[in-house]
Amino acid sequence: MARHGGFSGAGLPGNMNNLMKQAQRMQRQMEESQKELETKEFTAAAGGGAAQVTCNGKKEILRVAVSEEIMASGDAEMLQDLIVAAAREAQRQAEEANSDIMSKMTGGLGGLPF
Repeated sequence: MARHGGFSGAGLPGNMNNLMKQAQRMQRQMEESQKELETKEFTAAAGGGAAQVTCNGKKEILRVAVSEEIMASGDAEMLQDLIVAAAREAQRQAEEANSDIMSKMTGGLGGLPF
């Protein structure tokens, strides 16, 4: 009896099988890169170094450092603004690193027909 539609034989045709292997390999590489990124730290400063914030690749703030001079100034509003600015910059750096990894991983997908 003739088969209509579907794939004949067991398994996927050669090209489809290769594509599936390539996708699995790329997924493993993405997972490894993501884990590596999560352990990296990104530090940014504001106010000429008066405030520094360090975050990890998940954009979680790990440390905040404030200079003695800014603490002694008693200007709480300025201190808050500097911390926020430094935190935003550190998180932007983490996001940029994540985007770089993703573009390297997906750079070869531009020619796929979807």
